[in-house]
Amino acid sequence: MEHKIKTEWRGKMAFNSFVIGGEVALDSDEAVGGQGAGVRPKSLMLSALSGCTGMDVTSLMKKMRIDENVSKFTIDVSANLTDEHPKVYDKVHVVYTFEGKDMNETKLEKAVTLSVERYCGVFEMFRQFAEVSHEIIYKEI
Repeated sequence: MEHKIKTEWRGKMAFNSFVIGGEVALDSDEAVGGQGAGVRPKSLMLSALSGCTGMDVTSLMKKMRIDENVSKFTIDVSANLTDEHPKVYDKVHVVYTFEGKDMNETKLEKAVTLSVERYCGVFEMFRQFAEVSHEIIYKEI
């Protein structure tokens, strides 16, 4: 299946990218000629990673019938950007945090593991150029 997007220049360092399902405004900092009027392309990659794995996990939670005990689910991604050009992410860490009452931690861990090791294509893409790790945090409320 082929995916296509179109990106149009809006002036200076700003672009609009028309992606499957919507539109994203891209721009850079003022320090490098932009106006800060959009997301940065590299951070958008991290968002794609968290969104992909998050959608996997929530789908699996529903299939496993454990979603009702989770009241809040967040994914935090941190990445190390190399100093030399081209600057790339060489280390990425994903933290899954589940909040709820009487959560089934065994099944939640299985859902995360299935996403990380089998389903999330973006996770697999990141493995091609970075050391990727993850952890799970549970907060009983």
